[in-house]
Amino acid sequence: MNRYPRDMHGYGQTPPHANWPGGAHVAVQFVLNYEEGGENNILHGDDASEAFLVDVLGAAPWPDQRHANVESMYEYGARAGFWRLHRLFTEAHLPLTIYGVATALMRAPAQLAAMQEAGWEIASHGLKWVQHKDMPAAEESAQIAEAVRLHTIATGSRPLGWYTGRSSLNTVDLVADHGGFAYISDTYDDDLPYWKVIGGKPQLIIPYTLSANDMRFVTAPGFDNGEEYFTFLKDSFDCLYAEGQAGSPKMMSIGLHCRLVGQPGRYQGLKKFVDYIQGFDKVWIPTRLDIARHWAKEHPYKAPEVIPSQLDRAEFIARYGSIFEHSSWIAERAWEAEMGSANDTAIGLHFALRTQFRMATPEERLAVLKAHPDLAGKLAAAKHLTAESTAEQASAGLDALTDDERNKFTTLNNAYVEKFGFPFIIAVRDHSKQSILENFEKRIANTAAEEFATACAQVERIALLRLQAILP
Repeated sequence: MNRYPRDMHGYGQTPPHANWPGGAHVAVQFVLNYEEGGENNILHGDDASEAFLVDVLGAAPWPDQRHANVESMYEYGARAGFWRLHRLFTEAHLPLTIYGVATALMRAPAQLAAMQEAGWEIASHGLKWVQHKDMPAAEESAQIAEAVRLHTIATGSRPLGWYTGRSSLNTVDLVADHGGFAYISDTYDDDLPYWKVIGGKPQLIIPYTLSANDMRFVTAPGFDNGEEYFTFLKDSFDCLYAEGQAGSPKMMSIGLHCRLVGQPGRYQGLKKFVDYIQGFDKVWIPTRLDIARHWAKEHPYKAPEVIPSQLDRAEFIARYGSIFEHSSWIAERAWEAEMGSANDTAIGLHFALRTQFRMATPEERLAVLKAHPDLAGKLAAAKHLTAESTAEQASAGLDALTDDERNKFTTLNNAYVEKFGFPFIIAVRDHSKQSILENFEKRIANTAAEEFATACAQVERIALLRLQAILP
């Protein structure tokens, strides 16, 4: 058993309709990351200075030493950049979500008061703005708890949203385990919120963005100026708005930083975008908490009836061992092989089973062909077919043949088996009696190699149709 932990499927080809308020074609959500005063600094008890997301070319941490230039850039974000962005969003009467680093909020009484006066959502951005990738799980868990404690002291209420940013592989699970969060945003994997079961409980995930993010002003490839930034945001919005008009509304996240887009030349690009989207109707501009509450109401978690990749061996084989006729070994091999969430749909599980069929020896595949019954043959007449085969043959009316039709099928069956050594196989749900007979008469003229390949393809098609009848 080998289970792949990543979800490479998500909503697939048909995501749910978001049903945004007012029939909005797109939800545009602005996040302002407040990190100033929570970054790496030996004043904060860290081992080195900060070097991440600053206007210092080639910045690197300085062990045991403060970096005056970097410190002053973070200070610019608190002293000037924040207030410029505060004026923009309050004058435009647009809601904002703050990702507030707990220790940064504790050093920003005036900024915090302004956030609260504006009615902005203040979500948690962790205890400190530091890297977590090498942090032991127990330590990270303790920091999550401390972040919530300090956040509550600073703001008067606990955070309902969470985003670490510089996260570890454990972050999402640890935050969910802490509990009490309406959403977690430490993923970048979708244009819509989704539910994830963690520790047996559903947790709403609202993905964030590193593309529509002003961090690209100081990372490569990035934005050189405000106009490039505006163009990228506009193109992203236009794409998502058009998709919403076509019936598939999405969410656009925009990530901001006081010390980055708070700079005048960059700010102009953001202001231009804010002005641009206000010229459209059917645009919803919420906080992330607004999105979480909307999604929980409109798309509450519904446990799937069955998750194939999570079944134990016995149940998996019991459910899917007959998908390939009388050939449970295919299901056995599929269960032993790599599977994940991508295999929990009809198409995905079919791929897993089909792979084992295709990897089998020619002799094994021939055995699968031989396991299929004759069409309208003796087994059907004696009602000895599998339930699947019985339903399939009935769908094409093969259970209600005239004497002449039955004789014709019998003659063709006998001739076909004599020539090829296995029964004639066709996905009868795709056909009528007449088209089955036409294919019978046509295929009997094939070479042995041609017909073996054709029969194998039909076996695969039958398996897919069977799975589509029982899985999404």
